[in-house]
Amino acid sequence: MLEGAPDVIIDGHAADPPEALALLSHAPDVVLVDFAMPIKDGLAATAELCRSAGASRVLVLGGYADQQHAQGAFEAGASGFLWKGADVAELLEAIRTVEGGGRYVSPQVAAGLNGGALGAERPASLDSLSKRELEVMCFLATGMTNREIAEQLGISVKTIDTHRGHLLKKLQLRNNSDITRFAIRHGLVQL
Repeated sequence: MLEGAPDVIIDGHAADPPEALALLSHAPDVVLVDFAMPIKDGLAATAELCRSAGASRVLVLGGYADQQHAQGAFEAGASGFLWKGADVAELLEAIRTVEGGGRYVSPQVAAGLNGGALGAERPASLDSLSKRELEVMCFLATGMTNREIAEQLGISVKTIDTHRGHLLKKLQLRNNSDITRFAIRHGLVQL
């Protein structure tokens, strides 16, 4: 999937954690990790890889679009969590984001999709939000500024302001603090 991207060079492949650790000697910008093993083993392998990664950023591919896996990956030291169902464009966006020093979470994960994997029903008010508005909400809830979000998403600050305004109106909120509380209360982010 990545071989056609002009700005991505694949430096190696590893079948298991020891091989992945050996590839770190190449000092890659981004290490793409498949979170295929049981969560406990996957977290341990991810944590070991993150500890040894030096300046390399770790992006985890998870088979489940849920907060438990994403939160575990971030606690282990990952810079991003991408749902395996993501398309090539999103995969490239995630790689570029973590390579640039940002943090990436699939919108499917951030919104807690995948059939209610969070163990709670998705509030009806969230259904009124677009995918981009959900992304902006999650970024705002983690404390990013409108300018930082705009840079990460490659859109203008004015567009972020517009999305923020739509969020406030649709969810009947007043400010970024309300957005953060709403996102935490509904399991969209965990701080």
